[in-house]
Amino acid sequence: MQVDSQADLPPDDDDFERPSKTQLKRDMAELQKLGEEMLTLPESRWEPLALPEILSDALKAAKKITNFEGRRRQLQYVGKLMRKVDPEPIREAVAAFKLGHAQDALKLHQAEHWRARLLADDNALQAFLAQHGEIDVQQLRSLVRAARKDASGAPEKRNGRAYRELFQFIKASEVRDGDA
Repeated sequence: MQVDSQADLPPDDDDFERPSKTQLKRDMAELQKLGEEMLTLPESRWEPLALPEILSDALKAAKKITNFEGRRRQLQYVGKLMRKVDPEPIREAVAAFKLGHAQDALKLHQAEHWRARLLADDNALQAFLAQHGEIDVQQLRSLVRAARKDASGAPEKRNGRAYRELFQFIKASEVRDGDA
């Protein structure tokens, strides 16, 4: 008598219906990392996410914990609580916050670059005016002149008042042009 070897095997459908244990662990670690990234957000950014009160309390507690092991355990708890919420709005909020910080840093670097160019080269003033049309030209020229005078006097004057005011003026004009 011949035994059908296919009949003795369990159906294959059951093996692929649920994720593997490894995948579940990866998902949980990802949620824990997302919870840790939420700690970088100001608490005012948590309100629109409509987090459960228990999760919000756990995040507030995690912010206060300084002990390494205690913080690690609290973040594991946050990860456990994160399993009960939809992670997509939280991911979007974290990404938007990080992008905003990156854009702010880029604007500051651009302002620093313009300040260095304006102090080093007379032709940079025309380039700046061409790029930022509606600014007070007289004020810009006087700030550049004062900052150059400060810088020529003594090396420690590089961070003098006119140097800082020029930076603030450039930064304000960058923001105006970015909004327009």
